[in-house]
Amino acid sequence: MLEAEFWVAVAFVVFLGIAWKAGGVSAMTKGLDGRANRVRHELDEAKRLREEAAAVLADYKRRRSEAEKEAESIISGAREEAKRAAEEGHRKLDEFLARRTKAADLKISQAEAQAEAQVRAAAAEAAVKVSETILRERMQGDAAQGLIRASLGEVRTRLRS
Repeated sequence: MLEAEFWVAVAFVVFLGIAWKAGGVSAMTKGLDGRANRVRHELDEAKRLREEAAAVLADYKRRRSEAEKEAESIISGAREEAKRAAEEGHRKLDEFLARRTKAADLKISQAEAQAEAQVRAAAAEAAVKVSETILRERMQGDAAQGLIRASLGEVRTRLRS
């Protein structure tokens, strides 16, 4: 008899007639309009949120840039401070070494002077003993002994000074 497509078309027309009579078409259009308004509202809200997110992202990028500049400034300051501290340390070390060298030179010169004085004293003592021995052997008597003692005392005094 009639094909299946025919019966589907008849059922569709009957459905539209019932929907029209019952006011379903206006309810469907109202529902679709409401849904369209909700979707439009949600799209507007999404756009607003996207703009807010972009503003927040820009703010964070700006803050990050400022923080990086501040970090670079801190690092630069720390490097300069370390350089100054190193220079100060080198300067103090050089001063310390100069003082120690000067003190060592002073001790050396004192030791040299002391050694020279000791050598002079030992030489004077040896010369006096040799002179005393020679004079005793050559000169005899009390007057000679007094003269020897006086001469030797004078020789000692002169050689030690």
